[in-house]
Amino acid sequence: MIGIVVSMGSMAQAAAQPATAPIPVEHFFANSAFSSAKLSPGGGYLAVRMSKPGSRVFLTVIDLETKLAKTVAEYTDADIDEFRWISDKRIVFGTTDLSKVVGDRYVGRGMFAVDRDGSNFIQLVARNWRGTTPQLRGSYLLRQTGAQDSEWIYVGRFRSTSFGKDFGRRLLHLNTLTGVAEDVPMPEEKVDTFVLDAKGDPRLALGYGDEVTTLHYRDPATGKWRQVAKYDRYKDAKQDVTFLGFGPDGKSYVAARAGEDLATLRTLDAATGVVGKETLVATPGYDFDGSLVVNDKVLGVLLTTDATANIWFDPAMKSIQAAVDKALPGTVNTIEVPVKPASPWMLVTSYSDRQPLRYLLYHTGTGALEPIGTSYRNIDPARMGRQEPIRYKARDGLEIPGLLTLPPGGVRKNLPMVVLVHGGPWERGSSWGWDPQSQFLASRGYAVLEVEFRGSAGFGARHFNAGLKQWGLAMQNDIADGTRWAIAQGIADAGRICIAGAEYGGYATLMGLAKDPDLYRCGIEWAGVTDIELMYTGTWFSEPNFLDGYLHYGMPYLIGDPVKDAAQLQATSPIQQAARIRQPLLLAYGQLDGLVPLHQGIMFRDAVKRTNRQVEWVVYDGEGHEWSLEKNRIDFWKRVERFLDRHIGPAAAGAAARQAGSGNP
Repeated sequence: MIGIVVSMGSMAQAAAQPATAPIPVEHFFANSAFSSAKLSPGGGYLAVRMSKPGSRVFLTVIDLETKLAKTVAEYTDADIDEFRWISDKRIVFGTTDLSKVVGDRYVGRGMFAVDRDGSNFIQLVARNWRGTTPQLRGSYLLRQTGAQDSEWIYVGRFRSTSFGKDFGRRLLHLNTLTGVAEDVPMPEEKVDTFVLDAKGDPRLALGYGDEVTTLHYRDPATGKWRQVAKYDRYKDAKQDVTFLGFGPDGKSYVAARAGEDLATLRTLDAATGVVGKETLVATPGYDFDGSLVVNDKVLGVLLTTDATANIWFDPAMKSIQAAVDKALPGTVNTIEVPVKPASPWMLVTSYSDRQPLRYLLYHTGTGALEPIGTSYRNIDPARMGRQEPIRYKARDGLEIPGLLTLPPGGVRKNLPMVVLVHGGPWERGSSWGWDPQSQFLASRGYAVLEVEFRGSAGFGARHFNAGLKQWGLAMQNDIADGTRWAIAQGIADAGRICIAGAEYGGYATLMGLAKDPDLYRCGIEWAGVTDIELMYTGTWFSEPNFLDGYLHYGMPYLIGDPVKDAAQLQATSPIQQAARIRQPLLLAYGQLDGLVPLHQGIMFRDAVKRTNRQVEWVVYDGEGHEWSLEKNRIDFWKRVERFLDRHIGPAAAGAAARQAGSGNP
């Protein structure tokens, strides 16, 4: 197994005497003042997205030779969102509005371009639907950066979508100086994703049909597309292929299982769609999940196993990594290289379980490291808890991975515990590293258990397939088995455990309370599914939230057929189990949630309150599936803090002690 978790050394000693005053909730959940940094292709400039008190998020470019900084994009009514260098001179970016909830955002992201000195600013895509120019609304940046050598870029554009029908994507070639866009010929079939080659030209296109994914190849000689392969979208996880990109040598790289349990890094013959037989990188215990690190050759990969780190093929980069790690002991340090290898500057991102992401510049000539910024500047690593990867056996013998975060101070016995269940569920939860939710809970004295129940992605086809049609059944048992494992280890106090989660995690919270009432003292559920049937049918004022292909093919295979498995789906819907849930509950929903409509929450609230008076309910006006507004995130987690304190925290312990002292049963 490739293990990346590091020893924290002296930092662990510093945490032995935690401060008594709790860290403010705002330090964990306020908007970050420093959220991203990217090197220019030539490595001579650094673009930084940041903010300061009283300002919106703006975009600044730093000349790394002179250390002079210039703000190149700033708004009074918007915040800089995603940005990207498209050449050594030019940047493309979008906007958002962090001051408003989703329901009050009447303008879109737009798309803009500007030179690194602030000149040649142009709006490429309008932020609203009015007016006749620009004409490119619905356009977005592709995942690949392209060649990064001119003012031209490729962008995707949504075709119209209505009544659950997805008509795919178009591809446009866009000049970021003039705004002129040229259509690129498309395959005859619907396509959804494009892959650019090392020269920045479109080479592959993927179409996601109802049941199959089709791969199309664009011949560089003729410019014509042809279909070269098909993959089953749902029913054969061992044939999954994830396209990573092209190397400068023209080879295409993929993460593929090739009939095996775990995905590995391999090459792909793009012209035929055939996956190579040779494994380039394997990560035992994990599917390969990463990206290529490239300049004039493939230098290595950035991948995630228990944590996220670089694996280098290039000997020079191995030496640089060793030098950086020596200078920054006790943290995982990932390295971003400029496209042009002549630059001496590299961008280092450093983190640990206790330390939030921080950014530094490394000079390969002098070995100097210069701090640039940190994502959570008010967090003191010495006051954070320790986190460790775990694995335990479920009741049927399946190995279940997970993470355990412990409060600062070194105590790991008889702790109150929060079982934090990830959403999806067909995705991976957290990897090792600082996380605001788990560390906030740990700072309040709670152990935090996060489990990768069967059906979670990233741990092989067997682990994924074991979760098919197991909502509320074996998937739920995995969470309960992890909870009992923590009790058996002496970590968790069996009488002080709360289960919590959002999305699928919210569903699992409610089912856990109903199915295992002996395990969980309370539950916190936000944006959670409460009625599986409504996922298929919607209601008279809330349509199903999934496109037809997933609704009619994916969901019946993954979750259950609404006709053949109707009895199972009813038995595993929390709303049908509401009368069994007697523990204290905190429920929260966004008013305009498009994935789990508020109606689902209201129906469950009304059902559970008939037999349970310990239900707290909050709706955030204008919010969608997540709390986008800073004040709402802070409000929600303050509610969580008070709720846990009353039911499994110090206040609950104090009440129990007073009751015992009074002699009352």
